[in-house]
Amino acid sequence: MSTIPTATRIRNTLENAIVAGRYLPGARIDPELLEQEFGCSRTPVREALYQLESSGLVKIMPKRGTFVSAWTPDQLAERFEVMAETEASCGRLAARRITDGEMTAFVSIHEQCRALAGAGDSEGYYRHNSLFHHCIYRATHNSFLAQEAARLHAMLQPYRRMQLRVRNRMGRSFREHDRVVEAIRSGDGEAAATALRDHVIVQGERFHDLLAMVRQAEG
Repeated sequence: MSTIPTATRIRNTLENAIVAGRYLPGARIDPELLEQEFGCSRTPVREALYQLESSGLVKIMPKRGTFVSAWTPDQLAERFEVMAETEASCGRLAARRITDGEMTAFVSIHEQCRALAGAGDSEGYYRHNSLFHHCIYRATHNSFLAQEAARLHAMLQPYRRMQLRVRNRMGRSFREHDRVVEAIRSGDGEAAATALRDHVIVQGERFHDLLAMVRQAEG
């Protein structure tokens, strides 16, 4: 059986490597070294890099190469601000439009998050946190908004994973999810919007904690 990794696997591994500081902001990514590392041809590496560029993690510059995106603190804050408003819009629509079947799936994911948070499984919680938010995007029944939310979500995934390293953040995240679920379940669009905005926005101490995680990864 072939052991050549898929583009998705390469993309996920590279994303983790960028977050862990193996590739620092502004660093050049060498496709040939990646081919050797993952034991594959150029095609899946190229596809993975295009996926990372679409998520905002890297920048492909013709005739120069591929470089890890280097965001300033202000740029990072701006992206979280836009993400918070986008998620708020999703929550408002989802509270009005979610179907019974979608609500059942949403609650099921939420309960899995509860178990993972209780077990202290940050990686498992991170994966299910992504599923939780995508349930909300689908429930908007607005494909354009759902696609934009998913794009922003992907762009900020590495940084949201960093947030879960902050002490007690996973427990707080789950309690924030709880408020989102109750608002959507009750059909309260404004409460859902507020709960999601507060959940996603990174300001004050939360922003300083995130920058500390970024600097730790760079160090």
